[in-house]
Amino acid sequence: MSELAETPRPPYYAVIFTSVRTEGDNGYEKMADEMVKLGFNQPGFLGAESTRDINGVGITVSYWDSIEAIENWKNHLCHKEAQKLGEDLWYKTFATRVCKVERHGLFKPSVE
Repeated sequence: MSELAETPRPPYYAVIFTSVRTEGDNGYEKMADEMVKLGFNQPGFLGAESTRDINGVGITVSYWDSIEAIENWKNHLCHKEAQKLGEDLWYKTFATRVCKVERHGLFKPSVE
């Protein structure tokens, strides 16, 4: 993901997933691509932004229109499979935080 997510006017919700990867791919990239595609097709999904530094620390923020949409994604069968693989194989550690976005701002210079 190389662009900022286009989110609606608040309120909406953000899920912040911060992780430290284990060594090697071990099928991670393929599953990550599948989860992005699947996530973009979930009801209530608004967008996502993701980055990972050279030390393996990553942050992905996904945006949702409701807590119910987040719960549905959390409990999606394919996503649960990916979560289990993450715990067993891909992550040294991770944290998930759910927040309500009440304000936002965006700077986007005009192109002339």
